[in-house]
Amino acid sequence: MTKIDYAALYKSNLLENVVPFWMRHSVDTVNGGFFTCLDRDGRVYDTDKFMWLQCRQVWTFSMLYNAMGEQSWLDAARQGAEFLKKNGRDEQQDWYFSLTREGKPLTQAYNIFSDCFATMAFAQLSKATDSAAYAKIAIDTFHKILERKKNPKGKFSKAFPGTRDLQGFSLPMIMCNLVLEVEHLLDPQLVEQTITDGVDTVMKTFYQPELGIILENVDMDGKFSDSFEGRLVNPGHGLEAMWFIMDIAERTHDTALTAQCVEIVLSTLEFGWDKEHRGLFYFLDIKGNPPQQLEWDQKLWWVHIEAMIAALKGYLHTGNEQCWEWFEKLHQYTWEHFVDQEHGEWFGYLNRQGEVLLPLKGGKWKGCFHVPRGLYQLWKTMERVEKSEYSLAKS
Repeated sequence: MTKIDYAALYKSNLLENVVPFWMRHSVDTVNGGFFTCLDRDGRVYDTDKFMWLQCRQVWTFSMLYNAMGEQSWLDAARQGAEFLKKNGRDEQQDWYFSLTREGKPLTQAYNIFSDCFATMAFAQLSKATDSAAYAKIAIDTFHKILERKKNPKGKFSKAFPGTRDLQGFSLPMIMCNLVLEVEHLLDPQLVEQTITDGVDTVMKTFYQPELGIILENVDMDGKFSDSFEGRLVNPGHGLEAMWFIMDIAERTHDTALTAQCVEIVLSTLEFGWDKEHRGLFYFLDIKGNPPQQLEWDQKLWWVHIEAMIAALKGYLHTGNEQCWEWFEKLHQYTWEHFVDQEHGEWFGYLNRQGEVLLPLKGGKWKGCFHVPRGLYQLWKTMERVEKSEYSLAKS
């Protein structure tokens, strides 16, 4: 397959397969919002509404509308946002984790990532609609995240304070991308400070140069914790973070930062690749011990598409042939195992051998986000690769 075929493939899979699947099956025309628990052919098997996925779907349809102008996508995003605006927050304006189909709260507002994805959703939708009300929700929620980020779990933390206090990678990683989503609504100085803090935390605290790997948890002083949590590696998280930071490095023309990201991408792919059955592991222990997560050896959709983006962006920015080789290897595995050619969309969960473990297309954690966002990123990045290589060939 030639490189020009990749761009066409990602575009067609996004616009002719994945987006129609969600538009056809997930919109709740009675109560608003989206059904995300969809089986292989799109049948709704559970009607609970999970805030991460509700917000992510509003973001996805808003982003696609802003990129391509299809009115039905904006209509879907707007009805989802109105459902969230009416039902999604508690009295303190923190976002719940889950709701009933009708919008009654099921799970408390314990999870700061609900707020992160709400910020993304309403910021992107504010671009599409020029709505001051949507913009205010995004701005207010972003500032609440800043207030909570030093103690994101608050009263819901299960850890006993003072014995083994750890800081987690997920929030600083997300902040590197989130601040760019809401940039058009924020003071430029706050944007730049948030970017600097996020990149420094990822690259100087969670990235361990002597290991060549990003850890999921470290001590409060940034040191390695020889514990289940401290030894934990999530290859998908590290790879997703690297393309976030490559985008930032391109914005600031920081070629040294880009080169460091590529180095981390390559070491993470090498560490996370299953050399027996192919594909990337979900979780690993940095010392090679048995992970505590029983699902450690599953192969997940989001891990592989985020890895593809990281490898392709690494190739775009540096021309590193190892990035291209990894991209092709990842594409082959992903297209062979995750893409459902018969019923549309992608499978989410495979066993270690690459067999479909769950035939669902959506659930509590998988929704309309990683696949469409990833396909859009791959499509547009590949177009840039083709253009740059064509220019080089002409010169």
